[in-house]
Amino acid sequence: MSTGNMMNLHIIFDLIRREVAGRYRGSAFGLLWSLLNPLFMLAVYTFVFGVVMKSRWTIPDQQSATHSTGEFAVILFCGLIVFQFFAEVVSLSPSLIVANVNYVKRIVFPIQILPVVSVGAALFHAAVSLLVLLVFAYVVFGTIPLTVVLAPLVFAPLMILVLGIAWVLASIGVYFRDMSQIVAPLVSAILFLSPVFFQRTVLPAWLQPWLSLNPLAIPVENFRDVVIFGVLPDWRSLGYYSCAALVVACLGYRFFQKTRRGFADVL
Repeated sequence: MSTGNMMNLHIIFDLIRREVAGRYRGSAFGLLWSLLNPLFMLAVYTFVFGVVMKSRWTIPDQQSATHSTGEFAVILFCGLIVFQFFAEVVSLSPSLIVANVNYVKRIVFPIQILPVVSVGAALFHAAVSLLVLLVFAYVVFGTIPLTVVLAPLVFAPLMILVLGIAWVLASIGVYFRDMSQIVAPLVSAILFLSPVFFQRTVLPAWLQPWLSLNPLAIPVENFRDVVIFGVLPDWRSLGYYSCAALVVACLGYRFFQKTRRGFADVL
């Protein structure tokens, strides 16, 4: 590894630490907010979908979708971890460069790492949520499946895809400031159109394959399988998703590098 790359890694880890610490600096609960916020939303979603609408999952090796509200909450929380990671990065990306003008005007600063820092900070929050999820899963189900060790492998393609999207949105956000207003409702739509609150099998047969076009569908399903259900991921769908994620990341990086030349003029 070259000296330049090593220096970039040092900068990335330092900025991730600052980003995580700075977000909660001065608050009474500090990093605890990274846990309290998703737990609050979990409670709301569990009440609406699990109690009021009585949504249920068909757990592998079970014939019927009969399980407790606690089990439903754990299953739901698993999907929300994936969504929160996606939403945190994508929602902040359009304003990422604009909010860090001081870095743009430093000729020697590699501004292309800013989306990487954003992904790293979101990954930290996802890791905290995952630890809490595993505790709840053990309490509710009485066990944690061995397949949980595959969670990073399942999550990695999503990280690559989100990074590519972040590079594109961060660049567009410099020239088109309304991008943040467009992204916000799209992120909400993706949440309700992804298998976070429902299973793919509840959709009509002709519609089920189209669900895979949702960028969260395959990660949510495979993440839930390995973390909660103890089922191996769908390697074929994960392979296709990984290839698509690499393409998006490469194109996103090239787009960012070409458009960054005008950042200083616009800002």
